[in-house]
Amino acid sequence: MIYLVEDDESIRNMMMYTLEASGFEVKGFENGKSYFQAMLMNHPDLVMLDIMLPDMDGIEILKKMKKDPEMKDIPVIMASAKGTEYDKVIGLDLGADDYLAKPFGMMEMVSRVKAVLRRTKPDPEQMVLQAGDLELDLGAHIVKVHGQRVQLTLKEYELLRLFMENINRVFTREQLLSNIWESDYFGETRTVDVHVGTLRTKLQDCGSYIRTVRGVGYRMEIPQ
Repeated sequence: MIYLVEDDESIRNMMMYTLEASGFEVKGFENGKSYFQAMLMNHPDLVMLDIMLPDMDGIEILKKMKKDPEMKDIPVIMASAKGTEYDKVIGLDLGADDYLAKPFGMMEMVSRVKAVLRRTKPDPEQMVLQAGDLELDLGAHIVKVHGQRVQLTLKEYELLRLFMENINRVFTREQLLSNIWESDYFGETRTVDVHVGTLRTKLQDCGSYIRTVRGVGYRMEIPQ
């Protein structure tokens, strides 16, 4: 989940649309007050924070986050039309993980988000994803069904990882294409259906975890 704090509605909507099209779940906020209200309920994986805001500015929000033990480790990307060296240095000195000077390209934004998440996520060598009778060892790139290893192609593995990292989240075929085949792939969404089909077969009875959402795409559900 990404929280986006940006008071300009048109810019906020464009950023949210691009991030969602790239496979991210996003919530947008127009000011610091609504943002901190949401933080009381759930913490995101990353915050994109504009400096110029109508109530408290981005620097003030960042300071408040870094003083809070529960928020201080959440990665933050600052964004501002003030593309001055001073603003950039202040933000980074206060603990921001990256800085985008407006105007910036949407693809550059997505690239920066992915880079920050790669740097700040737990070491994949230590992570094993578990979903029902499925196990995915991120460090060793090993997938097991009922404790028995199965062989997947790279794209099948990446699809399974995306589903297991986002249980119950629906992905459109276009989002899966963007995430797994990257933006330079111009194939048809039929490619996704074929790979999901072969992945289901290789996962045996656990293949039923990957559910088709009619007219939309796919999601992974773990039976209760």
